[in-house]
Amino acid sequence: MSCSSKTLRDLSLARGTLDRVGLRRKDPALLPSLLMDPLTRIVELVAGRAQVIESDRGCSLLMRSPAERDAFRLPVFLGRDGLGTAYVGVVGEAQEVSGASPWRTLREVGVLLSDRDAGLFATLQGLANWHATHIHCPLCGAMTEPEQSGWIRRCTQDGTEHYPRTDPAVIMAVTDDADRLLLARSPHWRQGRLSVLAGFVEPGESLEAAVAREVFEEVGVVVGQVRYLGNQPWPFPSSLMVGFTSRAVDPTLHLDQQEIVEAVWVSREGLREMVREGRFAISPTVSIARRIIEHWYGGVIDQEVEPTTPVRP
Repeated sequence: MSCSSKTLRDLSLARGTLDRVGLRRKDPALLPSLLMDPLTRIVELVAGRAQVIESDRGCSLLMRSPAERDAFRLPVFLGRDGLGTAYVGVVGEAQEVSGASPWRTLREVGVLLSDRDAGLFATLQGLANWHATHIHCPLCGAMTEPEQSGWIRRCTQDGTEHYPRTDPAVIMAVTDDADRLLLARSPHWRQGRLSVLAGFVEPGESLEAAVAREVFEEVGVVVGQVRYLGNQPWPFPSSLMVGFTSRAVDPTLHLDQQEIVEAVWVSREGLREMVREGRFAISPTVSIARRIIEHWYGGVIDQEVEPTTPVRP
């Protein structure tokens, strides 16, 4: 079985289709006018969950017209579609969960949603996480408040602007000369929970350099032939996952036990056996980690029950 060297396509959370219309965010009248327009589509996010409509044909976000309460919550302008319909996300409190339709997390339904809905959910999730953790100015400690349709926060004391953060992280398939794949387990994961290596990019570092550094730091392996595969937003809370492949110069492992407690080289037949015997819990289908593993494997890996625990970083 062979695998393609092409880049990954149709990553679950990288499929947004809306025009974000960034220049319109500065209009202070934009959100008030949209929240008065019954044609505006509202997406609610409460405690990291959005309401969805589930059917045999798939899953879609439940959207509605604006309600009076939306003006008193955290609204965020998400963009417009090709027909001119505007989409606004609103972030509510945990006690506001209601309605007959189920509330689902992005991890649970991201892979099932349409391109538009996956992009909406991922964007709203990332912005909601940022707003929740940046209510104080990092310069003076005063309160901040949202502006520009939810895309900045301004300090109420010194007037400084603060923007949503995105933390770039690399995630990589490491293979050896026998084309075996390196899988590893963090000390925070249960037995059998294995995935490819990943880590955050440091200041002043290229993506390729981050791949080489993270692999060497975590498992003591020097790599070369670093090649780009694809990228995916991962708003848990604020990452952009950039995928790569790389080749080990020497497969000898020297684990940093604080980061990695188990690492193994697996062949494709070995991986099939591990899955068959229940000794390997693969990353969920919404993650780029799974796509990278399946890219090396050469096809879809069937697993009836997927793990729901968080995926690094």
